[in-house]
Amino acid sequence: EVVFADDCIGEPARAAIAKAEAPGGSRVVLLENLRFHAEEEKNDPAFATALATLADVYVNDAFGAAHRAHASVAAMVGPFAAAGAGLLMEKELAYLGKALGDPDRPFVAIIGGAKVSDKIEVIENLLAKVDHLLIGGAMAYTFFKALGLPVGKSLVEDDKLADALRIIEAAQTRGVALTLPVDHVVADSLDAAAATAVLQVSDHELGDRMGLDIGPETIALYTSIIKTAKTVVWNGPMGVFEMAPFAAGTMAIAHAVADVQGTTIIGGGDSVAAVHAAGVADRISHISTGGGASLEFLGGAELPGVAALPDKA
Repeated sequence: EVVFADDCIGEPARAAIAKAEAPGGSRVVLLENLRFHAEEEKNDPAFATALATLADVYVNDAFGAAHRAHASVAAMVGPFAAAGAGLLMEKELAYLGKALGDPDRPFVAIIGGAKVSDKIEVIENLLAKVDHLLIGGAMAYTFFKALGLPVGKSLVEDDKLADALRIIEAAQTRGVALTLPVDHVVADSLDAAAATAVLQVSDHELGDRMGLDIGPETIALYTSIIKTAKTVVWNGPMGVFEMAPFAAGTMAIAHAVADVQGTTIIGGGDSVAAVHAAGVADRISHISTGGGASLEFLGGAELPGVAALPDKA
């Protein structure tokens, strides 16, 4: 039986712990949500100390929260003589750390999703690590517009056009093969019933339609590149895969990654959902549990929840 405390500090927590430690007790205590206290997100030292008095050993196994400098993630660690990472945290750091620090090559990164702004740091950090970078999803249209290609009504971040060009130039300078889609599936609206067409990305017949998935030539091109890889990191879908007419690209990439004879790492909720939808999740080396945390880690940021631990190995 799990003993539940209706608060995470103070007398309710201490009473629950005493009950659990009594003869015949469960020795498992579930405390109330820490975020009911504003001090949690403020990383308040006094709140963290109050939490620390409830235990003898600290183990952080919440990689998905490791990018947050919150009291239970960061400040709470200090008072403990014994603190460390849990098994899941250890696995996350081992896989992501090897990919960034000592990957088997060729190392291919696949970055998709809606916005360049969400992935700039990740792309820039990966450019110093990877051999090949594949871009997909709506973010590709910011690159297309920066290059003078037609984008129609596709999602574009006009304030990131200079960043897109800078990324392309940085890839060329570093000798990284940055590859953009060569064809796409277009429609006049984001609707599963909308009429679709496949066009080259340079084709002005796009008109006022929008690109919603990578096309068959791009699928073949990306699959051929992924097939050469010994390490793959994938974050972000290739299109609006939640709708069947625009799912083929993301599903094909999921299968291509699953076929890799090497280390494959999936990060981000949409990519994780995609490998499950494609039925290949069991063929992926590591599926990260931390969307924001894995993005920040891949972007080169130090995660507060990891930095606070005395043993990061």
